[in-house]
Amino acid sequence: MKRESRRGPVFNRPVFTRRALLLAGGQVGLLGLLAAKLYQVQVLESDRYATLAESNRISARLIAPPRGRVLDRFGAVLGGNRLNWRALLIAEQTEDVSVTLDNFSAILPLAEHERARIERDVHHHRRFIPIMVREFLSWEEMARIEVNAPDLPGILVDLGTTRTYPMLDRMAHVVGYVAPPSEGETGDDPMLALPGIRIGRAGIEKRYDLTLRWRAGAVQLEVNAVGRVIRELDRHEGTQGSDVGLSIDADLQDAVLRRLGEESASCVVLDCRNGEVLAMATNPSFDPSLFNSGVSQAQWIEWTSNRRAPLINKAAAGLYAPVRPSRWWWRSPAWRRR
Repeated sequence: MKRESRRGPVFNRPVFTRRALLLAGGQVGLLGLLAAKLYQVQVLESDRYATLAESNRISARLIAPPRGRVLDRFGAVLGGNRLNWRALLIAEQTEDVSVTLDNFSAILPLAEHERARIERDVHHHRRFIPIMVREFLSWEEMARIEVNAPDLPGILVDLGTTRTYPMLDRMAHVVGYVAPPSEGETGDDPMLALPGIRIGRAGIEKRYDLTLRWRAGAVQLEVNAVGRVIRELDRHEGTQGSDVGLSIDADLQDAVLRRLGEESASCVVLDCRNGEVLAMATNPSFDPSLFNSGVSQAQWIEWTSNRRAPLINKAAAGLYAPVRPSRWWWRSPAWRRR
């Protein structure tokens, strides 16, 4: 279409209004902002977001190191380790710890004192430190936890070790026992806050606790969006504690205990050539493995109320009044029985 003018025919030209200019400017500005944001995310902060994505896929956790063994003079194990499947709680991976514990209790019931202990540990420890929920899980219990993993955020099944004493009560006073650290002790050493950690409370376990305990390890697990473990990527067991060898002869210890029978007594056998202790028996005794999993109140009352004092090492801590021998001591019935 054209129109006539004095200078000749003139064609119609497109007219850009102010509204069109504003829209075009806005589009250019938005595209510029989008390009700048993409540059910031993909170039300037690429390392940061890659780290965040990797942390969502990989869960890194500390694990307690295997405790060193206690051996007799011939290498027989007096204090060793065995595998222990356990359920742990990481508070920072769940929005509500109470809801998670309620769901866990519906699968594996928790006693009131267990629930109180878990909530106390969550309150006192940092949220990234795993908290022990249940130890010594069976295959059926582990399967029930894994099947219900989407309803248990923060709950994971982990493999650890627990202390075993093959000779049970026959070497309890010599080797001693281990138990979980108290709340006051966890503040001095961060490793003591790890689940499954045990410290020596008596005997050799207490005397060489640092040598037997040593350093913690770490494990990296691949998890999905709901926190379920897909596979284990890397595992460092840490530095296992050093073995401690004793001069005790386990077979001689058994022979001495058989000789004592049911008497409330103690016996120490020494090597007169070098002063080595070959046997240190105390009767009656106790099972040290009970302290590892927790001594019940009924068991503790039974031990402490027993007049024969099974918890006291009579060979090292017993107090006995001196007895003046009689003038005719060789005529006594006890001497004649010898």
